[in-house]
Amino acid sequence: MGILEIILISFGLATDAFAASISSGITIHKMRLRHAMLIAAFFGGFQAIMPVLGWACGIWAEEYIKGVDHWIAFVLLAGLGAKVIWDAFQGDGDEEEARDPLNIYVLFIVAIATSIDALAVGVSMSFLGISIITPALIIGAITFVTSFAGVYIGDRLGHFFEKKLEIFGGLVLIGIGLKILIEHLSG
Repeated sequence: MGILEIILISFGLATDAFAASISSGITIHKMRLRHAMLIAAFFGGFQAIMPVLGWACGIWAEEYIKGVDHWIAFVLLAGLGAKVIWDAFQGDGDEEEARDPLNIYVLFIVAIATSIDALAVGVSMSFLGISIITPALIIGAITFVTSFAGVYIGDRLGHFFEKKLEIFGGLVLIGIGLKILIEHLSG
């Protein structure tokens, strides 16, 4: 897997955090730099940690699933992509917007919820024999930057772009999963 694919996966994974950041930006009154930094640090940090945890679980389970690892990677990525697209067409989650987006407990829960897909990507990368450090750092950095921007976009523009970006991110994840499957079956 090349750096371009890792970057595309990172943007695909960052869409949930980006959407949550936009939602946070909408609800925060008197936006400050520290608010955007706090939200971006939580989301970027969890997006960096979760693939490492998934990778470690995948390494542990590798001997049991060697023959079907490429299928598992495809199903996980395609399933995550489909979930991201599905979520884009669901409701806006008005009850989540009513919560204080700067509350540490709320940030913790939302950061975990938006990074579960990164855990599955880490599992996929372990099956493909990819070292996790560089992808985890890239995933975390891209999520940090997009979340930081998302807070300000939410503060300024609201939900204008949110669903379109989620759909695009889901399509990217499905495409990469399909590419992995095709490469393994043809090579």
